[in-house]
Amino acid sequence: MAETHDLPWRRALGSTSLDLRRSWQATTEGLLNLLFPPRCVVCHRSGDLICSACQDEIELIRPPVCPMCGQATSAPRLCPSCRRTPLQIDGIRAVAYLEGTLRTAIHRFKYSNTRPLAAPLGRLASEYLTHNHLPADVIVPVPLHPQRLRERGYNQATLVANEIHKALDIPLMENVLIRVKSTIPQVGLNALERRENVEGAFRCTDSGLKGRSVLLVDDVCTTGATLEACSIALRQAGLRLVWGLVLARESWHQP
Repeated sequence: MAETHDLPWRRALGSTSLDLRRSWQATTEGLLNLLFPPRCVVCHRSGDLICSACQDEIELIRPPVCPMCGQATSAPRLCPSCRRTPLQIDGIRAVAYLEGTLRTAIHRFKYSNTRPLAAPLGRLASEYLTHNHLPADVIVPVPLHPQRLRERGYNQATLVANEIHKALDIPLMENVLIRVKSTIPQVGLNALERRENVEGAFRCTDSGLKGRSVLLVDDVCTTGATLEACSIALRQAGLRLVWGLVLARESWHQP
């Protein structure tokens, strides 16, 4: 006898219920936007959370870049930092630098509970992936520690990853990677301290991904230490390739 949760009618009912919830959410958001038009978080013009004029000010990171960390370089070869201390990840790419419009939008998204910004920021990441292919069988967001998640109420990386999943139809696996160690903020730490701070902070909970390619998604990257720590945990579980994609990266000069 099939277990209850495997019954086809129950799966169909669950799918229908999900479609209804999404339809209701879209309708509600549409009505709210009609009654209370959103304003640009940067220039405060009415219309969109990031208006087209402010979007045009976002300067994308274009080739050539370091093949590993994704920093802009004068030629497509490893930057001095990656030649000296290679990251244990197949590569990291960022859409743009953390400045101007993008800095303001990410800070509002991350620290001011402006969750609807996930849509335009996720669209920015999806468009980048459309023009800059990265191998990805599944998308995995960089997780927050449970304590930090309770404090913030949401994981900004998961919201962006979900937007990429919807746009590009790449499977999203939210709980395959967990943060098992609470760490201090990386701000103010040098590269070595950042690596030590997140060492052993993550664990992969699913051995069924062995041999597959993962796209790690986060909001911001500085030295790549957090993405590297995630990559190490995933590789220990037997994954074939691990790439990182972030919305923005800070310019970093190795001390």
